[in-house]
Amino acid sequence: MQEEKNKDLNPKEGQMRRGYTTGTCATAAAKAATLLALGNNLQEVSVDTPKGIPLTLGVLDCKISEKTASCAVKKDSGDDPDITNGILIYAEVELLENEHAEIIIDGGKGVGRVTLPGLPCQIGQAAINPTPRRTIRSVVFQVLEEFGYEGGAKVTISIPQGEELAKRTYNPRLGIEGGLSVLGTSGIVEPMSEQALIDTIKVEMDVRKALGAEYLVITPGNYGENFLKQHFANRDFYSVKCSNFIGESLDYAEEQGFKGVLFVGHIGKLVKVAGGIMNTHSKYADARMEIMSAHAARFGADPKLIEEMINSVTTDNAYEALEAYSSQMRDKVIESLMNKIEFHLRSRTHQTMEIGAIMFSNKHGYLGKTSEVDEILQKI
Repeated sequence: MQEEKNKDLNPKEGQMRRGYTTGTCATAAAKAATLLALGNNLQEVSVDTPKGIPLTLGVLDCKISEKTASCAVKKDSGDDPDITNGILIYAEVELLENEHAEIIIDGGKGVGRVTLPGLPCQIGQAAINPTPRRTIRSVVFQVLEEFGYEGGAKVTISIPQGEELAKRTYNPRLGIEGGLSVLGTSGIVEPMSEQALIDTIKVEMDVRKALGAEYLVITPGNYGENFLKQHFANRDFYSVKCSNFIGESLDYAEEQGFKGVLFVGHIGKLVKVAGGIMNTHSKYADARMEIMSAHAARFGADPKLIEEMINSVTTDNAYEALEAYSSQMRDKVIESLMNKIEFHLRSRTHQTMEIGAIMFSNKHGYLGKTSEVDEILQKI
């Protein structure tokens, strides 16, 4: 019955089944626990995901005491090979009687806590990312308003299996200690079958070829698309998303006879390409800080700077360390990185295509470009 209600998770016959994120589970559990705290026991709860897909999810392990109520929702990752599939995400809600009280969101057992800068959550906060925080706050507020409750609420998200599962993720390397992150910008888990993704990329490139395109604009994902919209608002670019498959995208572009490719990518992706890494998924390779540090060392950077860069959590942090050291060093390193990016992109396509790359940061904006970018922009 629940599968029928959530039929939007399999919109087309034969398509891989989608799931829902830990953020969606936490939001649904928070809504159910708030309803329970106000005297409404239920077996399922409906929420709208940030992507706009309505879901009806089963509510499990409901408990109520004098001050709090808690409920769980079971994570379903669809056909995505996700280690969180099947785990329970809990929300405990305590009603606050003060009419000026806000909706407070925190993490309990199994939800990681941030210990290093450079992440979406501040140091000391539970690793509940901005979108889930917003959706949790929104549904709790809506329920309180609907039932005329004038106080606030404290919502604590917990994942009993989170601490153990987090050891199999990159959270410890990112300075997120004690558990998993509560994630999900869309609320929906899209299946990550590599071949299915590559086939989808190829189909999109085929469409561009059939429409007469001789040059491609390729971005790894939404960040690149957003950058294009912000910085080239007067140009009608159509970009193909390649996810982590930069190498496969170049191979197919060459095979299909495109004249050139312009990559527009976040520093966190393109720095890997400067090291010859053509599948940028973290499970295959990282080395971002090592690559940036090596380029800084090439220009005589102080050992303290190199150590700071090596220990950075994000490429933005490493960039900021460079900038603080000296703008001249920063510019040399970025230019050196762009030269290597150009070398590896050209090598992958056997020097048969015009290749350009623009590198940016969400925090610092445009960072650098390779030598042929301006020429390619004129031809797109």
